[in-house]
Amino acid sequence: MLRNIYSFILFTALLSSCSGDMAQMKKIKGDKNAPNEVIKNFYLLFNEYGNTKLGVYADIAETYVKEERITQLKDSLKIDFYDADGSIQSSLYAKYGEINFATGEMFVKDSVHFHNLVDDRHMYTTILFWNQKDSMIYTNEKVKVVSDKGVGYGESFKARQDFSYYKITRPTGKYEFKQD
Repeated sequence: MLRNIYSFILFTALLSSCSGDMAQMKKIKGDKNAPNEVIKNFYLLFNEYGNTKLGVYADIAETYVKEERITQLKDSLKIDFYDADGSIQSSLYAKYGEINFATGEMFVKDSVHFHNLVDDRHMYTTILFWNQKDSMIYTNEKVKVVSDKGVGYGESFKARQDFSYYKITRPTGKYEFKQD
């Protein structure tokens, strides 16, 4: 009997604590601008026909799904570009980036460093864009290119992600420029 009384008291307390005030419930809403998903220590591999093409690493990834699906990569990121044999041919580093999954385009900004591992060539700029469809990276901002051929500067930059083709507008500096 005592057990039933305790159960009844507990049940009554629970029932009275759950007030269904709709005005109060409407006040408790999420932020409309909040991301749909947040991932810490983000790691994503893009594969095409079983071959790895791209590896994306970021401390924080926030995905927003509105008209298009956009993922913001925050607090430092690294992108590895793979060759046909599955080896990393170049890497891209920055503090911030965005991927648009609908268009296959990405941009990175803030302390951008692009490194071709094959010939140890480095390119530095403030913002860089990448198009998945043609594997081109480009910027209209000033660039600095460093390799064993010297140090060169330019007003803009366009290259294949493997650095097999590149073009620098208005090149200057002590650098052996061999452009197509």
